[in-house]
Amino acid sequence: MSVHKPELKKVTTHRLLEMKQKGEKIAMLTAYDYSMARLLDGAGIDILLVGDSASNVMAGHETTLPITLDQMIYHASSVIRAVERALVVVDLPFGSYQGDSGEALRSSIRIMKEAGAHAVKLEGGAEIKDSIARILTAGVPVMGHLGLTPQSIYKFGTYTVRAKEEEEAQKLIEDAKLLEEVGCFAIVLEKIPAKLAAKVAASIQIPVIGIGAGQNVDGQVLVMQDMLGITQDFKPRFLRMYADLQKIITDAVSNYITDVKSNDFPNEQEQY
Repeated sequence: MSVHKPELKKVTTHRLLEMKQKGEKIAMLTAYDYSMARLLDGAGIDILLVGDSASNVMAGHETTLPITLDQMIYHASSVIRAVERALVVVDLPFGSYQGDSGEALRSSIRIMKEAGAHAVKLEGGAEIKDSIARILTAGVPVMGHLGLTPQSIYKFGTYTVRAKEEEEAQKLIEDAKLLEEVGCFAIVLEKIPAKLAAKVAASIQIPVIGIGAGQNVDGQVLVMQDMLGITQDFKPRFLRMYADLQKIITDAVSNYITDVKSNDFPNEQEQY
């Protein structure tokens, strides 16, 4: 198995644009804490997303909606302290930007100032155009997010593939072009047909990062707990598990319990 040797050069929004232009794929994963972010950054990941998926995988909520701005800042601060190379993007949580561009700007400034983040990510297209434009006036880089948008789960009522019908597909294309025109530096496309994602990626100049959007985009993102096999009850078609940490961790803890109860740990070499 090959081991990726990361460049020491810091990843920036400009670097991501260069990667798209050169045809170099962008690797992105989520992170929510210092220890894991340090490992992912050291392995050479290009982008770390402090996702509102922390609501699910860190706090145990059913949806991403409950997580607060203060909680996102806490997670982002932990990740930022670990990172030397990767670009760190932070999700604006539900309720912190929709319908009020002033609130969107204040939320973004808090994330940048209090967490030290490099960029923010927002879900939606034309309906949040004003919020994106307002954030950009402060010099805060913005990543867009189209397709399946988990913050709108109660509107959609399902996590099924989006934009399969012509009308929704056309709107997604228009929204992607609009996000580029407004000034987003990249867009995440989640759970849409691969042919549509390829069409979008070819039609705009900024990088397109896919999750369940096929291989003909500019990069890929997965939730770290999913790809490492920690949360094994979530197995969509687009997920590839690169490890089985659930088994490794369970076995390790089981062995520890056995050793403690049998008085095998600590032994004479493990005490003072």
